[in-house]
Amino acid sequence: MSKRQQGLLDSHSFEGIAMTLKLPEPVAGYFKADESNGEAVARCFTGDAVVKDEGHTYRGRQAIQKWKEDASTKYVYTCEPLKSEQREDQCVVTCRLTGNFPGSPVALKYVFEFEGEQIASLEIAP
Repeated sequence: MSKRQQGLLDSHSFEGIAMTLKLPEPVAGYFKADESNGEAVARCFTGDAVVKDEGHTYRGRQAIQKWKEDASTKYVYTCEPLKSEQREDQCVVTCRLTGNFPGSPVALKYVFEFEGEQIASLEIAP
């Protein structure tokens, strides 16, 4: 097994396309939980984490769970991670979201910051 293969933390299959990206474990966990439910997503975050999405800010696990549940009720979508880059204290994942929302499909950047093995903040923006 090559060093590159050993460094891969997670594989995702979206819309029949197998895509393997090098993702930190908390990020891989987030995208896996996103396929499930709001409670699973909220568990990926620290207790006082912050999510910024569509001009709103959500603080704490309870607000993050509600944000994800509301988004899942309002829209049906798939998220296809296209690339990942590590910065000093961040992981930036570019995703293509396709669904029943205005402007679909759209490329969005997910900017993750961590505290230990959990997500401390997430900002989603074009």
